Amino acid sequence: MKSSVEKTIFTIPKEVTIVAKTLEKAGFEAYLIGGCARDLLLKKKPKDWDFTTNATPEEIMKIFTNTFYENEYGTVGVVNEEVLDETLKVVEVTPYRLEAKYSNKRHPDAVTFGKKLDEDLKRRDFTINAIALKIVNPLAGGDASCEVIMVDFFGGQKDLADKIIRAVGEPTARFAEDALRILRAIRLSAELDFSIEEKTAEAIKENARHLENISSERIRDEFSRILLSDNPRKALILSHNLGILPFVLPELEKGIGIKQNSAHSYDVWEHSLRTLQHAAKRNFAFEVRLVALLHDLGKIPARRWSEEKRDWTFYGHDVVGAKIATKILSRLKFSKKITDDVVKLVRWHMFFSDTEVITLSSVRRMIRNVGQENIWKLMDVRAADRIGTGRPKESPYRLRKYQAMVEEASRDPVSVSMLKVNGEKIMTLTNLEPGPKIGFILHALLEEVLEDPKLNTADYLEKRVGELAKLSDGELKKIGQEAKDKKAKEEEKIIKEIRDKYWVK
Repeated sequence: MKSSVEKTIFTIPKEVTIVAKTLEKAGFEAYLIGGCARDLLLKKKPKDWDFTTNATPEEIMKIFTNTFYENEYGTVGVVNEEVLDETLKVVEVTPYRLEAKYSNKRHPDAVTFGKKLDEDLKRRDFTINAIALKIVNPLAGGDASCEVIMVDFFGGQKDLADKIIRAVGEPTARFAEDALRILRAIRLSAELDFSIEEKTAEAIKENARHLENISSERIRDEFSRILLSDNPRKALILSHNLGILPFVLPELEKGIGIKQNSAHSYDVWEHSLRTLQHAAKRNFAFEVRLVALLHDLGKIPARRWSEEKRDWTFYGHDVVGAKIATKILSRLKFSKKITDDVVKLVRWHMFFSDTEVITLSSVRRMIRNVGQENIWKLMDVRAADRIGTGRPKESPYRLRKYQAMVEEASRDPVSVSMLKVNGEKIMTLTNLEPGPKIGFILHALLEEVLEDPKLNTADYLEKRVGELAKLSDGELKKIGQEAKDKKAKEEEKIIKEIRDKYWVK
């Protein structure tokens, strides 16, 4: 087996070089491998650090003081509790492994540890993940430049340069061993913006059915990373073309050819993908991306032709879509929190209406429907949905107006409820009976707090209550009215600032 071996320089954290030095000092080999080696070659910061070695799990645990070993595949976690960077908390060290039979298309029937690096590399999934890096000369202390030897048996460096995902060895054998590699190829294509080599793509097509053997949790994790990539639309189209989507999200494919009404430029399939892609472009939250993809799947069963309108209608598709989303998220074993939030957002994604007639009370009801923590995610969904219809702009005046109304409805109004004392406390302190005088005192206190917010403490206000209670009703009424006028001006100022922020009236 011919190998491309060359030296280069990389910046590697000292916590990682220490692991390599410790293994080598104990007489073992140590090579950075997989995603971290690939990321270094792509000049990216690795998300995880992984070594492969000729040491067994037991030998690895003997030479490191803080480790854990909770799997069947030999991987030992070496823990560094002193660092703040999460990517350095655990460095994983795995023994060289030999090829084995995979009866269930996911896990090897037995794990056998090897003694040679080439034995380990030839069982890996893709050439770009089968490049090993040996740290031979840390050039300085701390996170510093290190001289590194690259070992590449399968042309991974060339495939990185050419932006190609290619299986190691025979593609059909690789996917038959572990069907999750099929989804991993799609995910890497989306994350790296690489194309899949023709023979590898054909093998994916032939072996797509083996995804039936993969657990929902594993599929969910790869699917989630696809949605979080910069190119989810490309990945889902590729998944459809290679026959993968029926095993991941069959409901989405049913939208192909489902023409929408004249307000839309695309069918349900293309609209869903474009809405998702815009959410990715704007780096919207994961839940927003899920909703962007799922929000209109209810249109597929809800679609009806209207002779009166001479167009398609989709009455109730938001309610139907929420049920479909529940089924999908349950099947893929998403958490209850994500499921609840996404289903709410799908259910209420049709919130938009004429801002000339909508009221703040209806906006407040919508906030209650989806939850204060989700209302801005709903606004993001709406913005992405608009682009998904084929419109050129994300935020027309009506959407900006609604955003302003959401902010106005969400904020705490200027009121006596802001005070660190209430009417009940005032009656306790003064022995006053319920009546207008309590309100006058509260508004007088509010005026002082508006003038100087630092005065809003229980100690200060309770002291002022005793002083104000001694004033006549007339004096208190005058002070209270001045406070009300000041409050009204403060409200006007805040609302104007909100509306100016969104360039609306």
